[in-house]
Amino acid sequence: MQQIYLDYNASTPIAPEVIDAMMPLLHDYYGNPSALHWAGVPVKELMRNAREQVAGLIGCSPGEIIFTSGGSEANNLALKGFYFKNKHKGSHIITSKVEHPAIKNPCQFLEQIGAKITYVGVDQYGRVSPQEIEKAITKDTILISIMHSNNETGTLQPIQEIGQLAERYGIAFHTDASQSAGKVPINVNELNVDMLTIAGHKLYAPKGIGVLYVRQGIGLEPLIHGAGHEFGLRAGTENTLLAVGLGKACEIANTHLRNPALKELTDYFWNQLNEAFGGGVQLNGHPEERLPNTLNVSFVRKIGQDLLNAIPQLAASTGSACHAGSIELSPVLKEMNVPEEVGMGAIRFSLGRHTTKNEIDQVLEWIKETLN
Repeated sequence: MQQIYLDYNASTPIAPEVIDAMMPLLHDYYGNPSALHWAGVPVKELMRNAREQVAGLIGCSPGEIIFTSGGSEANNLALKGFYFKNKHKGSHIITSKVEHPAIKNPCQFLEQIGAKITYVGVDQYGRVSPQEIEKAITKDTILISIMHSNNETGTLQPIQEIGQLAERYGIAFHTDASQSAGKVPINVNELNVDMLTIAGHKLYAPKGIGVLYVRQGIGLEPLIHGAGHEFGLRAGTENTLLAVGLGKACEIANTHLRNPALKELTDYFWNQLNEAFGGGVQLNGHPEERLPNTLNVSFVRKIGQDLLNAIPQLAASTGSACHAGSIELSPVLKEMNVPEEVGMGAIRFSLGRHTTKNEIDQVLEWIKETLN
């Protein structure tokens, strides 16, 4: 039976070139990168190269790249690390209502220990308004954290405008770019961000590795204390194997960024669905300002999970949860005011480098057969 994977926003396969780059670290390069002898020096050089490769993807200095265990740790370091280091300046943080739990939950933790968090809403497309963020700023505001793109709908946020706003008010700005990095061009200086999160397994690197970009001069309290690894921000011997893998993945991603093929295939998929079902299918998220690979659609008055269950050979996802026969709408779609009869039929299809037109045509056939 043919199996088709359209869940690249959840996780990507490791690129062959990434595996090749990692292989020597499984055999020959076993030294500690902090060691000054013959076994450590080459490994330190590999780490330096990996930092340069990641920095090349987002336009920063290699010394501003902090390797972490993934996007969640990077987000926690950005939020908690900044709060603990800077709470003497103020205790107010602004974020949005459609953030990933890796932002929402650390914010809720900080609220328990004295932080004040403002969660700004979004419009019907899931976009935050810079004006709403400006209204939320107080003399106590020390940090703004808004995701670069939404993991469910793919909607891109007006990060550059928010960054300019943050700079004008002298407030630090973090963006979670876990879904965006490697899919759309990102330059930290053009975006005016002070911190940015990358998750390796979203861009064809292994799971268990991520990055927090930290602009020089931004003070953070480490979450993990020990020796002075990662410029004193994350103690523990570096995971050289996975860092080298992520570095290579970022280098490869740079060559794919402006290839229109993925967006064209995603648009083709949506146009075919629209042609087949008309008003029976609705797009969730911004029609234009969205990741080139992400298509979140609702099959009106259907249940998304039931449709996926009927096509077990298709890997895709739905943000809504089923509990004892009732449907709980995805929190993101709820914040976008998507009606329940529409939102309960939502499915996120996320395409990747390996997705073909033949696969999309096959998925269209499966959906038509199931719904008809």
